Amino acid sequence: MEQVKVGRRVGRMIGRMMRHLQPDEPLAHLLADGSENSIVDCALYLRGVRQPGELTFHEALSAARRRRNGFVWLGLFEPTWAQFAAVAEEIGLDDLTAQKALAAERRPAVERRGDVTMLVVRTARYVEHAELTATSEVVDTGAVTLLIGAHFVVSVRHGGAGALADVRQQLEKRPAMLANGPWSVAYAVCDRMIEVYHEVSTDVEQDVEQLEQTAFLRVGGCDVQQIYQLKRELVEFKRAVVPLQAPLRRMNDPVVVEMPPQLRQYFADLLGRLTQVVDRVASDNELLDSILQARLAQVGLDQNNDMRKIASWAAIAALQTAIAGIYGMNFDRIPGLHWQYGFYLILLIMAAGSVVLYRSFRRSGWL
Repeated sequence: MEQVKVGRRVGRMIGRMMRHLQPDEPLAHLLADGSENSIVDCALYLRGVRQPGELTFHEALSAARRRRNGFVWLGLFEPTWAQFAAVAEEIGLDDLTAQKALAAERRPAVERRGDVTMLVVRTARYVEHAELTATSEVVDTGAVTLLIGAHFVVSVRHGGAGALADVRQQLEKRPAMLANGPWSVAYAVCDRMIEVYHEVSTDVEQDVEQLEQTAFLRVGGCDVQQIYQLKRELVEFKRAVVPLQAPLRRMNDPVVVEMPPQLRQYFADLLGRLTQVVDRVASDNELLDSILQARLAQVGLDQNNDMRKIASWAAIAALQTAIAGIYGMNFDRIPGLHWQYGFYLILLIMAAGSVVLYRSFRRSGWL
């Protein structure tokens, strides 16, 4: 049974490694100003179909604006300000919004900035580990910022988690969905992130269950540091998942977000799936709190038992010390001091006293 569990865990580890090794690294495409090494992909879509050829963002956006049903999806990975400046100018972003788009640590949010809507989604992935230690990284998080306009969507990704190459590939197989414009990309990205949230919550839940099984073992049990480290990682995951609820609710408000009406039902479904993850995270967090408190109580009980044992042996030793101290005094008239059997009698008294005390402590559970 243990070999089967190990085999399954290794299989999951290999599967996730293969899944996260996606071709979502910067390509050799160029922006109009010649900046490179930050663009993952740049594509022009007309009626939900990707157009052939490699275009600069300026060329693709100009072509999309000439068509009512065309838009551009530009994917960027950790661009610098110099690399992003041309894009910000092209889509009419102000400096404050551009700085927010380049921020790696942001809470999930949706904001309307003129003709551009900015949607921030936290990414996450489960980090495989042979065993949980006091320093193990369990959850790795990042961020994806989507800048959505009438004819474009710009995705800015930070961190190793949240690769969007497979999202683009899967979405390009659904031209009917892509025909809904840039907001179809926002839906696909959110859908992928929530799917990953479910996978991460399942793996973290297994770690919590494993800790629960080993928390009270006398030999080979978990340490308090291990429980606390997993709790810290769960809190990091919680910060990525829970705040996304508010933006998804706001996106169902036509005043806040302008999107094709047929897409609103899809975002409503995302909110329901996200709520399931939030409930699982809250349940795991409460269970970890219980495990931590129980483990701390057990540590205190173990320390109390150790102190009892130390006190019991100290009491036994104190009896010998007291008798030896009395007969070690420089007095001539001590009972039995000059008796030929006095020495043996004192040894017998010391041994008998030790046995009596030992049996008493054993009966009381101190030894």
